[in-house]
Amino acid sequence: MNNRKEEYGILPIKNQYEIIDDLLEHRLEHLLPKLMKEAGVDLWIVPAREYNEDPVFNTLVPSLQKTASRLSILVFYFNGKTTERYSIFGPNQRLERYYKGIWDRENEDQWECLKNLITHLKPETIGVNYSESQGLADGISHVLYEKLKTALGTPWEKKIISAENLCRMWLETRTKKEIDLYNEIYKVATNIIEKAFSTEVITPGMTTTEDVQWWMHEVINDLGLSAWFSPDVSLQRKGDDRFRIFDEIIQEGDLLHCDIGLQYLTLCTDTQRMAYVLKKGERKVPRDLAEGFQEAKAFQDIVAGEFKEGRTGNEILKNSHKSAKERGLNPRLYSHPIGLYGHGIGMNAGLFEEQEFVKVSGELPLRNATCYALELNVWKTIPSWDGQKVYFLLEETTAFVDNALRYLPNRQEALLVIK
Repeated sequence: MNNRKEEYGILPIKNQYEIIDDLLEHRLEHLLPKLMKEAGVDLWIVPAREYNEDPVFNTLVPSLQKTASRLSILVFYFNGKTTERYSIFGPNQRLERYYKGIWDRENEDQWECLKNLITHLKPETIGVNYSESQGLADGISHVLYEKLKTALGTPWEKKIISAENLCRMWLETRTKKEIDLYNEIYKVATNIIEKAFSTEVITPGMTTTEDVQWWMHEVINDLGLSAWFSPDVSLQRKGDDRFRIFDEIIQEGDLLHCDIGLQYLTLCTDTQRMAYVLKKGERKVPRDLAEGFQEAKAFQDIVAGEFKEGRTGNEILKNSHKSAKERGLNPRLYSHPIGLYGHGIGMNAGLFEEQEFVKVSGELPLRNATCYALELNVWKTIPSWDGQKVYFLLEETTAFVDNALRYLPNRQEALLVIK
């Protein structure tokens, strides 16, 4: 393990894969049966072709199974108590812990094997991953869908339904083990940012925002992790009323912002932090900037309090805006689901460009045991910046469990200071 991995507590790859595969086994055994029952899907078919995998397929196979193998078909059957799991490709020793291989390649092709299984199981509903509105639930290709219908034929073709709801619940629901693990994963992201926003990385008058971005890229690469989006660093400056200024030399008196998203042990984080660069003679952040940050936190508290199981994203958006404006705040809310994918599937409370009503994802209800990037901002006119409008942008990865939203494990309490 190199020094940087030790510094950030990154496990050896073997240990990482063991954790990931244990999580997968737990999800398949304990979570999937409940979700299939709730979604009303008796039998779920997830086919994929090599290098053109269904986004859900990748969450159903162990770590060492990096891609589908030519044509790979996974089948799940809810028998009323548990979920029976079958693989129709291989032979593949990596899958034996999770799936029963049933394809006799000497006597049948894969589609014949699938039809024979379905004829034996006699499901009432057959879920397939297609969706008009949810990209992560629309993983089956046109060719595979046509081949599937042809192979099943009458009467099974008529029992095919969209597995959109099952895909959504599978991707958005977190087990207790995953939420407990999230606390450690999130620390990696916040530790990277805190070092980036320090004099170890930034020399005012010399370092650019782009330099800090590339430093973050380098650290993420050295840690062997994935950035599900490229980290960005921007600033706001007295006398320049642009919302976010990129590729600029950092100066004393600047207000910095960064946005970073990592994936570690299959789970994604999404984190924003703000920092102030002290000017010569300053010992602390100017009072009005510090107050602006606290107003953003107040809006964060309002939104967190509106997270109630069963409420739609649009209800949370409307209620949060109402309460914030009554307190004299200038809010914008755009919180999204997060988990196995960064911009996950599930309920959205606002979009950056839509603050009134979000179609489809805003109409979905908030479910228990789900995670969200609590993302928002407020603006405030700052007297010490000659009445300039300044934006305070916050984002934390959170978990919604037992009707309460909680941080993983904490949030930014005040502006970071670069001395």
